[in-house]
Formats: sequence, structure tokens, C-alpha cells
Amino acid sequence: MANPRSLHAWAALGDLGRDDIERYAAYRVGYHRGLDALRANGWRGSGYVRWADETNRGFLRCLSGLQRMAAAIGEHDEAERISTFIMQLDPSGLPSELGNL
Repeated sequence: MANPRSLHAWAALGDLGRDDIERYAAYRVGYHRGLDALRANGWRGSGYVRWADETNRGFLRCLSGLQRMAAAIGEHDEAERISTFIMQLDPSGLPSELGNL
């Protein structure tokens, strides 16, 4: 990967993973890198991170993918926590097409 800080790249790796575990791992890396980036930009663990702001989309793609893959591998409590977190970050919801990747 040419740019390991690119959240869109981690999301793309998750989208293209060979199996659910590989996809889960890529999305998880993107999620953690995204948290680091948000914190570096002043986010303190609460407040909105909305899809409407294009700079948030890589992180939210990773988070959405992580939620789907957690459910797929049987980590249902994690999937539920992430679902709640997504709604707290952007109560208007994420685009439905994210669930089809």
C-alpha cells in the first residue's frame, strides 16, 4: 500500500478482501487509523462525524465495513456496539449502498 494513512485505501482493501476475516482485519486497521486521525484533528471521543463531510467518509466506510464483518464472523456484540456508535456519529445515517459492498 502506497499510503498506509489513507482510510479510503483501508476501506478498499476491506471491500476486496478474500474472506470475512481478511476484510474484518482491513476495516479494523482503517477504523483505528481513523480514530487516530480524528483525535489529531481535535475530536475528543464525542460529537458528530458526519458522512456529509467528505473528509469523514474513509473512516465511516471502514467503520461500516467493520460492523458488517463483525456480524458476519459472529461477533454480534461488537456489531451492535458499532451500529450504535455509527448512529451517534451521524444520526442521519450512512448511505444504504455501504451495506452492499
